[in-house]
Amino acid sequence: MKKTLIAIGALSIIACQQAPKEVKDYVTFSGKITNQNSDSLMVRSRTYSKTIKVNQDGTFKDTLKVEAGLYNIFDGSESSTVFLKNGYDLNLTLDTKQFDETITYTGEGAENSNFLAEKSLLEEKLLDQDFSSMDMAALDAKFNEIETELNQFYSSKTDIDSLAITPFSSNVSRMMEGTKKYYANTIMLKQEMTGNPSPIFTDYENIDGSKTSLSDLKGKYVYIDVWATWCGPCKAEIPSLKALEKEYHGKNIAFVSLSVDDDRTHGGSWDKAKEDWKAMVTEKELGGIQIMAPEGWKSQFVQDYKITGIPRFILIDPAGNVVDPSAPRPSDNKIKDVFNALSI
Repeated sequence: MKKTLIAIGALSIIACQQAPKEVKDYVTFSGKITNQNSDSLMVRSRTYSKTIKVNQDGTFKDTLKVEAGLYNIFDGSESSTVFLKNGYDLNLTLDTKQFDETITYTGEGAENSNFLAEKSLLEEKLLDQDFSSMDMAALDAKFNEIETELNQFYSSKTDIDSLAITPFSSNVSRMMEGTKKYYANTIMLKQEMTGNPSPIFTDYENIDGSKTSLSDLKGKYVYIDVWATWCGPCKAEIPSLKALEKEYHGKNIAFVSLSVDDDRTHGGSWDKAKEDWKAMVTEKELGGIQIMAPEGWKSQFVQDYKITGIPRFILIDPAGNVVDPSAPRPSDNKIKDVFNALSI
């Protein structure tokens, strides 16, 4: 009898070991958004799109049937990348006041999306430098450094799904080459434009509905911040820009913030772009002259300065000539050296 019971117990153990784990054919995606920007969260890829309702307390929960891979999540103002795979039970928390810095995932599959959030912050740190003030030799050396650090980062992530990491780890050299080319063009732009008459803008709309032209500011130095509400590095410069403007208040310099928010980055709506721009200017209590480019990236002034990445800072002299088409950022103490050298 004892042997029979042991045998039955053994069979039970084998049966439990052989019982297949139930795999869900969907992702459970939930979370909480602090300081939410809208009442919905969009999950999308080139072939998939679903809008998830976000409750008034910032919580959300839904199920998604997906092909395993990378997806964009958009909260109405900013976006991030997440890795989804059927069977995952993923929970997201973030605070939109520090969007990229606070994204955290827990639950099954969380390691892949946390990797993507970490990757984004690392790239932002490594690429948020004043490359345009370097010469070509320094630029080459710096990008070789960055490429080495990124390759080491990817090599250390041995537990990440290949579908989440390979699109990035296999393209480091190509990404570095493309980004370096952009800054090389900026260096060439300095050589081409410095000392020459600046391109102009005419009757760009102010935050109060009035109009401003570059010619209105003749007789003063003009420091222009080309930015957008969705741009993380742009927003990171705001405290330094406000401090710089306060320090040089009453001096012979005008501070201009030129938004390139447009319909492409605001759900296809120019009205929404303008609304978001006005809301952020008010929320952040931005000073100086706040104007909006009438055609966003396609505006002639933006095109003439060959702006394809932001933030971009431009410095123009009282005669309307270009001092620097890619000036140091407010967070870089070099800008004060420039101002002092010009006796501003």
